[in-house]
Amino acid sequence: MAFFIGPGNTLGTPIPIEKAEDHIFGMVLMNDWSARDIQKWEYQPLGPFLGKSFSTSISPWVVPMAALKPFLVDNVSQSPKVLPYLQHQDQFNFDIELEVLLQGSDIPEPRIISKSNFKHMYWTMKQQLAHHTSNGCNVRPGDLLGSGTISGPTKDSRGSLLELSWGGKAPLDLGNGLTRAYLKDDDIVTLKGYCDNGKYRIGFGTCQGKILPATDFKFTSC
Repeated sequence: MAFFIGPGNTLGTPIPIEKAEDHIFGMVLMNDWSARDIQKWEYQPLGPFLGKSFSTSISPWVVPMAALKPFLVDNVSQSPKVLPYLQHQDQFNFDIELEVLLQGSDIPEPRIISKSNFKHMYWTMKQQLAHHTSNGCNVRPGDLLGSGTISGPTKDSRGSLLELSWGGKAPLDLGNGLTRAYLKDDDIVTLKGYCDNGKYRIGFGTCQGKILPATDFKFTSC
């Protein structure tokens, strides 16, 4: 998932955690696609770059934070105790049910491959924003900050295919002899999310993308 910035801050002025909520406008589903073959090659020693830079998908509308208030839940217990600038006692985690569905040329009907919940996030959005701006980095209205992979405590709640297949070593069993360790051409990945407390239900819509065959770039010398 991800959240959009509202007012934002000026360069050189951190957002204190006590004010962070005032700068978080709303949330969307987000798929921060990963090219694991490229990522494996480039991530040592400085981390992902081209393996993450090629595509990001989001759902079609923003759910404002005000609409999510009825779905507040306790924050995840953090140990060891976080530094003072990241500490807050008020609830700022949310009960948002999440599903990942996979469809492909050999999988005609979408199949649920993961179920998780945003409430499993270790770091709250307040903490993420306060940390991001703690060195004076500025954020502006409309900036989008991703939550990171949302994995739960069970095997079927792992939030990425890399985790579900244990790094490709244990391909995901889709039944009828079908497996997936990594996505293939023509695979369609759909994210769904909703909140439901018995009185209110709010949907985030869907976030969908299709894997297309790689483009053969004709690199030439300058």
